[in-house]
Amino acid sequence: MSQLYLVRHGQASFGSRDYDQLSPLGVEQSQLLGQWLATTGLKPQQIVHGSMVRQQQTALHCLNHWLPDHHSAFAPGQNHAFDEFDHKEVLLRTHSQFSEPGYLERFIAEQPASRRAFQKIFAESMKRWIEGKHAHEYTESWPAFRTRCVKGLLHVAENAVDQDVWIFTSGGPIAAIMQHVIGIPDDKVLEINWTIRNASISLFSSRNGALRLKQFNSVAHLIQNQRPELLTYR
Repeated sequence: MSQLYLVRHGQASFGSRDYDQLSPLGVEQSQLLGQWLATTGLKPQQIVHGSMVRQQQTALHCLNHWLPDHHSAFAPGQNHAFDEFDHKEVLLRTHSQFSEPGYLERFIAEQPASRRAFQKIFAESMKRWIEGKHAHEYTESWPAFRTRCVKGLLHVAENAVDQDVWIFTSGGPIAAIMQHVIGIPDDKVLEINWTIRNASISLFSSRNGALRLKQFNSVAHLIQNQRPELLTYR
């Protein structure tokens, strides 16, 4: 039986020119995860991350504190199956004004609670994408995205029999895999997606091609610090 640990990346850089970078808080979340794992005795047989910078940075900062000699022990593998969906395309299909240079910066400056305001807008865009009525307008539909993520995880499991594999990914792939494993309907999957915390751990097992959920959205490594600002969702 394989144990598949899915780690959501640390907080990214919302509102900056390049979202696909960890924020200073995201770096700290990743380091705290690594420090905590170093105390658990857990040892991976394989490390995988998606191709996105924030996923790779999370893996690097975590491993530097968890397994300082990981550079000589093994190199993390990259797998596009665990990339996040194209959030820009999903957003712009319903709110094209965000494609204008500087619009996001102005939006943030003008909104007293910019993260919450943007969350509402993005949730509307996500709902439209997942509902499927306009699937032809997207490069990758929700069912195609879910299939990509699930097939990717099953492929990793198939090639890692009786191994512990740690996969550094994003909230979307974790939610899509959760939907597949426990049968969440499309109109509820967003609720799962919004609950997944940065630098959280979800655990699935795999045996004979079947995935089972064993743990979801654990942030014990962050809660122990008794600092509420470490618990983020975006």
